Amino acid sequence: MITKNVEKAINEQIKREEHSSRIYLAMASWAERNGFPGAADWLYAQTEEERIHMLKLVHYLNDRGGTAVIPALEAPESKFKTLVDLFQQVLKHEEYISSSINELYAICVKEKYYTTGNYLQWYINEQIEEESTVRSILDQIKLAGPEKGGLFLMDKEFSALAVAKRTSLAQSGGANAVT
Repeated sequence: MITKNVEKAINEQIKREEHSSRIYLAMASWAERNGFPGAADWLYAQTEEERIHMLKLVHYLNDRGGTAVIPALEAPESKFKTLVDLFQQVLKHEEYISSSINELYAICVKEKYYTTGNYLQWYINEQIEEESTVRSILDQIKLAGPEKGGLFLMDKEFSALAVAKRTSLAQSGGANAVT
């Protein structure tokens, strides 16, 4: 049976993952409205991925004898100055999620609930990949510069990144992989 402290920490992570999905949805909407359809597509794919992360935790917690709680959430920020500003916020958020996964892992170690600690390795590795991807995106946006031509080409690159992300989600079973 899962410990109450681990159950509480996983429920907090469920909330964070669901909020992540909503944050990326708001960002995608901003990008779409501001002429960045490729960035919007990538952010919509991120929205889907974060929801899958949340669902995996819901199923895991319920399967381990805990009770997943689906909380109310506050509205995410929906206004950004520039595409660079938006992706700086993405990086900041991914770093926050990495920190929260590490805190959850630390609770599992403290509680000697190694099963969940082992399960969280996938999330830890996923966060390393997410942060790296966003840092690369920021580097590319900065290289493209503020000129419209550079941002246009970068936006086309986002479309390719979105296709790759959706392909990866489909190959891993996407929402079907959460059970």
